[in-house]
Amino acid sequence: MRRAGEVSAAKGSKRKGSKMKITKFAVAAGFAVVAVAALFASGAAGASERKDVSARTEESSVTTNDNGIVSHAYTECTVSTNGNMVTERRRETRTNMDADGNVLETSTSEFAQSYPVGDSGAAFFAAASDGSGKASSDGGAADSAAFLGVAFGEPFGDDGTSFSKDPGEPEFLCASFAPKNPLDGFDDYYVYVTPKSHRVAKVRACAREAVEPGPRWRRHYLIEAFEKRYGTWARPCSYRRPIYAFNIGPDRYASVCLAGASREYETVLQAWDEGVCADAGREVEELRAAARKNAAEKRRSRVDAAAAAF
Repeated sequence: MRRAGEVSAAKGSKRKGSKMKITKFAVAAGFAVVAVAALFASGAAGASERKDVSARTEESSVTTNDNGIVSHAYTECTVSTNGNMVTERRRETRTNMDADGNVLETSTSEFAQSYPVGDSGAAFFAAASDGSGKASSDGGAADSAAFLGVAFGEPFGDDGTSFSKDPGEPEFLCASFAPKNPLDGFDDYYVYVTPKSHRVAKVRACAREAVEPGPRWRRHYLIEAFEKRYGTWARPCSYRRPIYAFNIGPDRYASVCLAGASREYETVLQAWDEGVCADAGREVEELRAAARKNAAEKRRSRVDAAAAAF
């Protein structure tokens, strides 16, 4: 049997060894934290120097064919740049199921390409810091108050202007117009206004034939023209069609579909003001409320007239 002094010495030795291990662990952990912090600081500094910027979009869709097969598609698109090169990546995951919900097939496809930034890179970096769609103070703010010469938020036309309804845009009234500077290859131009005050909410340019189609949609001259005009960057919006979106100013956006836009048109450009579009929705509700009130008053007058006749 150990005596009390030996037991106490053994315990003291164990505690001392334990403290040494904890101290070594703490020192190692401290070095690790410092190393990681230095790595992140170095990465952040490098990123600041390179001005790396990336944008990511997601899209999901569900389709059903004549045989009852349901196809779920989920697409992720990422565009990144370091100021010199642009890298675009797309990844699509598709799942096919029968009418009972049984999974028949799952597939994943990926696509990537890189290309030089070109002349639009400087404007992109000027706008990338706040995502406002404006160029830097050195180049002046991009003016997004109008598109194709038509000012957003302003009344369009006069008493003789002929407005119509577009089934695809039920909240607006539509009218055709001729821009002062028409675009090459485009056939029709439309303005969409609020239903009550006739203020401009959207402007659209349409071409029946695809304007200069080609395999490198991302470097299409119309895309570069938008980037140069508004100091912004094109974001891919679809895996199947060449559709790109732009933030051109505060609450103002634009989109370009270079091919397969609709049954009538192949290439369609459009720009819109979110605030005026919201006003269009409110005006629709006001008109509906007024129509309901008029219908109720008309019915009441007919009831009163019939009752008096009896």
